[in-house]
Amino acid sequence: MSVAGTGTIPLTIVAAVARNGVIGGGNALLWRLSSDLQRFKALTMGKPLIMGRKTFDSIGRPLPGRETIVVTRDRGFSVPGVHVAASIDEAIDIARDRATAMGAPEVIIAGGGEIYALTMDRAQRLVITHVEAQPEGDAHFPAIDPEVWKQVEFATGNQTAKDEVPFAFAVYERAGNR
Repeated sequence: MSVAGTGTIPLTIVAAVARNGVIGGGNALLWRLSSDLQRFKALTMGKPLIMGRKTFDSIGRPLPGRETIVVTRDRGFSVPGVHVAASIDEAIDIARDRATAMGAPEVIIAGGGEIYALTMDRAQRLVITHVEAQPEGDAHFPAIDPEVWKQVEFATGNQTAKDEVPFAFAVYERAGNR
């Protein structure tokens, strides 16, 4: 699947975002949402994931069934099974090459805050879990500008005993040709 007219594999940002824009703190998630983790796995399986080094460190390993590209300034960073990129541009190039090789329809941007900020103007789609909480945190998601992003899907989450707080799932697509 390529974006009309661009000939490139699209970028999709996937994130869980609290009401106050917080996505994490102390290099960790600030809530437990089993439903969101299951959705993340389903959305990302068989696709390349771009993430920053701190996000990778918080996960601790490459995720099975996906290819991980880590953006880091640390030239000595090396983990078996992980592609390393020194810049977001290099990461996107690697991820698109891997997506083509894997037959994946998109590249997933998986965080954290700095990576989201660097890719927000390049992404074609946002897949957001809106978390009904306002925790203190040190990692934030960029504002979703309604002039740029049109919400095309919305569903209230089915909160289970394994979900600490209420949540909703939303999908946004870039409006017009912006």
